[in-house]
Amino acid sequence: MNTTKKLGPVDILAKFFKWFFLIFFLLFMILPLVWILISSFKTNLEFNIKSPFALPEVWQFSNYRNAFSISNLPRMFLHSIIVAIVTTALNLVVAAMSAFALSREKFRGNNLILTFLLSGVLIPIIALMVPIMKINNFLHLYDTLGALILTYTAINLPTSIFLVHGFMSTIPKELEESATIDGCSFLQRFTKIIFPLTKPGLVTAGTLVFIYCWNEFTYAMILTISEKARTIQLGIKYFQTEFSIDYTGMLAAIVITMLPTIIVYTFMHDKIISGMTAGAVKG
Repeated sequence: MNTTKKLGPVDILAKFFKWFFLIFFLLFMILPLVWILISSFKTNLEFNIKSPFALPEVWQFSNYRNAFSISNLPRMFLHSIIVAIVTTALNLVVAAMSAFALSREKFRGNNLILTFLLSGVLIPIIALMVPIMKINNFLHLYDTLGALILTYTAINLPTSIFLVHGFMSTIPKELEESATIDGCSFLQRFTKIIFPLTKPGLVTAGTLVFIYCWNEFTYAMILTISEKARTIQLGIKYFQTEFSIDYTGMLAAIVITMLPTIIVYTFMHDKIISGMTAGAVKG
């Protein structure tokens, strides 16, 4: 017996619009990336004259060599790696300890402190520019990698605490009670029981923090001034001189800066999605 449900006009129309919008937004996101990739292999003359999606007559791989040599990208690449890795590690440690105290320990003002911390998600990042600049000047951190590390760590803490807290709050209390009976201290309960069970949330939060640190431009521009602390995102703007702009070299540099985040997300996207889904279901 054929139990296949026959679609009515409304169902067919709904399915059409669903796929239409999905394909539209997919193309809306993919086409600019394709344009950047193709244009990065052109000469500046081809870039300015030919159709945007026309293939280059001769593929200019030298644009990528120039991208590394002109703006000193290798050093900025190293700075970005240091900032992203150290920030991610520091952010996760602070977020995990904060979430542990707020989710596993009950004390007066617990919910108020959590609400206050999570409200940071709602504050526009641009609104914090002046106080962050003042704080870094006061601490004599201006134009150092330390300024970027501390700033990025603080900015991403609300989101990280939100994700990690959702996991920790769902871990059964009986696990901690059994550990306490066996002689585990407060620190051991955190490091041996709760922290390992929160790995999906930590991986999700860490990946998001890493991608943010790698792509961030605004604070990197206002908190650094010299090459000793400049990150790779700032290197892109140095393809512009007073009289000309090396567009194809700039696009080659953009492709280079995108690769690490694409690689990280490609390898971690399953864990990110499963982490967010699990946190939503458990929370």
